[in-house]
Amino acid sequence: MRNISQDTVRMVTLRTEDVEQVTPDGTSATIAAIAFDVDRDVTFAATTCGGKILIWRTAGRRFLSPKESSFCFCGSYPTPDPRTVSLRVLAESSRLVLVSRSGDIVVWELSDSGDFNSDGDIVGAVETGILAASWSPDDAFIALTTVMSDGAEHGDENVILMNSMFDVLSEVPLETSEFGEDAPINTPNFHGSIGRAHLNTPEKATDQQESVDDDGLPRITWRGDGACFAVSTRSSRHPSRRVIRVYSHEGRLQSTSEPVPGLQANIVWRPNGSLIASTQIQIRSGPQDTHRNGNHNVVFFERNGLRHGEFSLRRPLTSDESSFYRIKDLLWSPDSVILAVWIEHTSGDTLQLWTSSNYHWKVSRTSSRVHYALAQLIVQTFAWDTCAGASDTGCVGVVDGGNYHILLTPFRTQNVPPPMSSHQLHVRVQQTAGDTSPSVLRRTPSHISLSPLNDILGAVWGDGHVVVWSLHTRIGPGTEKVMNPILLWTNDLGNENVLWRQLQVSILDTDTKQRILQVVVLGSAKQDFDVVDVHEVQLSPTEEETRIDETHWTAKLSGKDGRLMLDLGPLTSFWQSRDGGIFRVDSTQGAKAPLCHFPEFCFSGRLFVGLSSSGKLYCTTEGSKPAELVNNANSFTVASGFVVFTTNSHEAHFTPVGILVDHLINRSLAQDDSLMSNQVATDTWEKRRVERGSRIVTVVPSTMSLVLQMPRGNLETINPRPLVMEAVKNDLDAGRWQKAFLACRKHRINLSIIVEHNEDAFMAGVSQFVEQIQQVDYINLFLTNIGRSELSAKTISNVCDTVRLELQTKDMSKYVNSILTAYVVKIPPDYEAGLALLLHLRDLQPEQVEDAVKYIIFLVDADKLFDTALGMYDFSLVLLVAQHAQKDPREYLPFLRELRALPSHYQHFRIDDYLRRHEKALWNLHLAGPTYFQEALDYIERHQLYEAALEIWKATEQYRVVLGVYGNWLFDRRDYRQAALVFVEASDLRRAMVAHERALEWQELFQLSAKEEVPEDEVKEIAYRIAGELVSKKRYSEAARVFIDYAGDNRQAVTALVQGNEISEARRIVSLHGPPELLQEVIMPGALDIKAQLTDDLNEMREQLRKQLARLSELRIRKVQEPDSFYGTEQANMHNIDVMTDISMAPTAFTRYTTAPTTASKASKLSSKTKRKMERKVGSGRKGTVDEEEYILKSIAKLVARCGVTQVEVKKLLPHLLHFSQLHRSEACIVQQDMESFETELRDSIEEIWRSPSTTENTVQDSWANRMLIKEKEQLMDPLERVAKPIMESSDWGIGFLRTKANVPVAVGLPGCQ
Repeated sequence: MRNISQDTVRMVTLRTEDVEQVTPDGTSATIAAIAFDVDRDVTFAATTCGGKILIWRTAGRRFLSPKESSFCFCGSYPTPDPRTVSLRVLAESSRLVLVSRSGDIVVWELSDSGDFNSDGDIVGAVETGILAASWSPDDAFIALTTVMSDGAEHGDENVILMNSMFDVLSEVPLETSEFGEDAPINTPNFHGSIGRAHLNTPEKATDQQESVDDDGLPRITWRGDGACFAVSTRSSRHPSRRVIRVYSHEGRLQSTSEPVPGLQANIVWRPNGSLIASTQIQIRSGPQDTHRNGNHNVVFFERNGLRHGEFSLRRPLTSDESSFYRIKDLLWSPDSVILAVWIEHTSGDTLQLWTSSNYHWKVSRTSSRVHYALAQLIVQTFAWDTCAGASDTGCVGVVDGGNYHILLTPFRTQNVPPPMSSHQLHVRVQQTAGDTSPSVLRRTPSHISLSPLNDILGAVWGDGHVVVWSLHTRIGPGTEKVMNPILLWTNDLGNENVLWRQLQVSILDTDTKQRILQVVVLGSAKQDFDVVDVHEVQLSPTEEETRIDETHWTAKLSGKDGRLMLDLGPLTSFWQSRDGGIFRVDSTQGAKAPLCHFPEFCFSGRLFVGLSSSGKLYCTTEGSKPAELVNNANSFTVASGFVVFTTNSHEAHFTPVGILVDHLINRSLAQDDSLMSNQVATDTWEKRRVERGSRIVTVVPSTMSLVLQMPRGNLETINPRPLVMEAVKNDLDAGRWQKAFLACRKHRINLSIIVEHNEDAFMAGVSQFVEQIQQVDYINLFLTNIGRSELSAKTISNVCDTVRLELQTKDMSKYVNSILTAYVVKIPPDYEAGLALLLHLRDLQPEQVEDAVKYIIFLVDADKLFDTALGMYDFSLVLLVAQHAQKDPREYLPFLRELRALPSHYQHFRIDDYLRRHEKALWNLHLAGPTYFQEALDYIERHQLYEAALEIWKATEQYRVVLGVYGNWLFDRRDYRQAALVFVEASDLRRAMVAHERALEWQELFQLSAKEEVPEDEVKEIAYRIAGELVSKKRYSEAARVFIDYAGDNRQAVTALVQGNEISEARRIVSLHGPPELLQEVIMPGALDIKAQLTDDLNEMREQLRKQLARLSELRIRKVQEPDSFYGTEQANMHNIDVMTDISMAPTAFTRYTTAPTTASKASKLSSKTKRKMERKVGSGRKGTVDEEEYILKSIAKLVARCGVTQVEVKKLLPHLLHFSQLHRSEACIVQQDMESFETELRDSIEEIWRSPSTTENTVQDSWANRMLIKEKEQLMDPLERVAKPIMESSDWGIGFLRTKANVPVAVGLPGCQ
């Protein structure tokens, strides 16, 4: 569904004066061969002039001014036969290779600018001459055909195969009777008698006259991959006919084509390797038994020589049956899509571009010239263009140059695959008498355009003829024609110096009294810049064909070979120059200053979105900088608020236009260009996979469809979710609830979008929603989708209740099923209200009850409904549900009979207990009376309904009993604190004291003992008991308080305080309560014990620190010396294995010294328990793991905290050791020195270990996979970066004068502080 549009035309002429500077015979110079040098952007040409072959060069793709449009002379080569067979640039070796008819192979070395570094070097020669030569696509081989006998055009021809160094690889005779290595196997036994007789019949010789078109020379063509080449040659034996032989790249004959009458010399292999194309002239017998030429066909052959289809060529317009007409050459496009046919006839030359769609070949483009100059190089550039029209019709047009039709298909109503179409518009324009225009193309338009806003079509011919039709496309269903085109306007621009190549058409309906048709035509002047010819025609609002007025103006543009670009606004045109600049075209300024620009020229563009020839898709707006969307796009369109494009990775992307505009505005406002990327992030856009090679034909917003064309030509219509959602949202905003609902239902979109899009608008328009939908099944479907959606429970309930109330207001009888659905799907479901509705219907409309019950049973599980009805204590409703649910009466009737025989409240208790509504059952049991109180207590204990029971029996005589049961339950659960409070509430103080004692709440315990007037001996017993428990819990101060206040035992109190290093308090107690001997007997020995314990702790910490420092040093040395072997990332016996990846692998959780395998490959199959176990293992610090160093660092950090606690204990002990005795003073000196030395050693160790600052990472979402990924990343980091450096607080914990030797008295026999 694409057309081939003209992009540029460039002509480079070999001037006579340039040739005369090289050779006197300048007028006879003709271009015989050309060669392209893509790397240097240079085109070489070989001309024949006299007895020399002259080599010229010119710019390849760079567009030159008319003064520069000529060739530069490079060099020459004299030869007795100056005919050129081949001219080729070898890119890898930077050489130009010339093969001449005389048999010489000449090579020139090329410089970086394309000039010759030296004279031509003859690297090979064939004495008898070379008839044909062809290089393989990769320039690795060259195939030649030669003649063995001198002077013989059809002698014994050979095929020579050489490599790029011109070494002969093989030489075989071209003409042979053998078929080749791929000869088919003949199995006559399967042919039968008639078949064998037919095989034995000799071939009938035909006296075929040689075609005047055939020059008798061979032709060579290579397959795209360079694995095979084919040679077309005419047999020297009678009958003389053309044969195609296929050879391998080693020079071995593979196959020979079947005989084809009239086969011509042209041959070209399709680059993808599927077919070999050639031409055939149809041979017909004349009235006098002579032969004359008929029509020409393009015939295809397979690699095995068999025919594979054909199509007939069209004669050029000016040629008739008696005129001269022949096929000069064939050529495939590199992507194997276009076949170019060069036709030579009496009136000039014609180039036809043929394309195939669904195995149908058609002429997509025709270029004609009266006569091509022999010394002129014409470079024409074409591009694919899709002609898509108004969004309400989805019309697409394709030019059929063979039948001279425009094929039109409105995809809104029909999807007709090519080569068929919904309507064929005949576009043939007869030439007028006396027309002397040099252009003969008056039947196939050079460009067609459909208006993006109106149902009109325009076509322009290269000579300036313009025609505009009004299509009158039928949108709705009907029996009339799909289209009824009416000629709207026509004109002939008539400028012979301008090639008109593009147009745009649109109609502006300003009001009911005025309609303006605008036709914008773009042309390229031969020796000047582009021009735009604009016609604005005022049409009659009643009679479409009547023209009231017409204005016309022409604007000269500032460049050449640009393109017109469309805008959604009518009567607005933009022009894009070759450098990507976008200009507004108007009658006053033409195209003066660019509004914005693309980074490079984009052939197609809409809304300033353009696709370049390299596949890059750009977007820009007025005054903004361009941005690149993707770099692998192959088609795009703008519709429904999206930029829709397909990529070579077989995906369709849908980019909101609003997002692109915001991005472009932000880029234009950015102060620093480096902060904004040139590319737009495409990962967040919606996309979907499409078939390989799909391209966009058009988008039909009215049907929410995207039409794609496959590489073969067939069409596929899809409904992408972004387009559907955009249409649904527009319908919802406009209040078209039914249309939005049906679209969601058709395309399987969750109907909750109707509420999610605008909840307030929906709630306000529920009445219109119900009125438009009306059908009960549709409303049920809507409510069901709402109930299953991800909306909040509150929103779901509000929507269901609002719709239900509206339905009840309109017609409860009609919408009873929908009302039941609203009750069921809301959160939480209201089954009881639904069943109550059934009871209401049973009284008012009993005929609907049965259907309603069946429906609600369909929605809800029958057992759940049975239980709900039973919970309503209505046995008639229970029976109604049970009967329609087809439950077995033997299962529920005995149970119901048993319930009916019970008293009312006890009956309700049994029902609620059956339904496991325990709190409600307990309430009904309470209502049953005091007789059932003991059963109620058992029920409370069985289901742990203590809090509910307290609420029920509050302010009753049974309240304390319930409290006692509750307290016992808490006591058994060892929740002694709560149990004590409950016992106090129940006035059971004795049991409350026991609970307080178990909870070690000694203040409350002794308060209750005083309140209960407990005997003194019992109080002392309790005091000793609870004080012992406090000491065991290391609550020494509290234990001492109990010993003093309630046991009267000062010795035990002092002992407890000394155990807790609370010596200051112990000395205060002794001085206050006595006896004084406790100082010598308890406190002073206890202080020495505490000092000994502190010394042991310091020694233990010092030993741990030194061991970990040694191990840390060992690990770091080994990690530096052998990093790969330490982490296990390399194995010595795997160096020569080629299949190993060259990507460095992350280290596992073990070093080379451990044997446990990695668990990364099984991570996805691990259970949650195993995952938690793995997390605990990571960083566990087992010896030999890579986490050992981190574990040591964390252990040292913990050691710092432990050191701080020890400092506090030493600080509390030192003053007392100083005051007791010389022994205690010396011990104070020792413990202070030990503490200071360890503190210094620890501080120095920390400074030595942590030499680099720590870093922190950003927080990520917590999950097992993320945590394990973080662990793997941390393994590649230095442990110093993972473990924060601990900080040692500088606190004044010691005694200053103990650090001075002069202030420390030393007794004889006692160790001092020296």
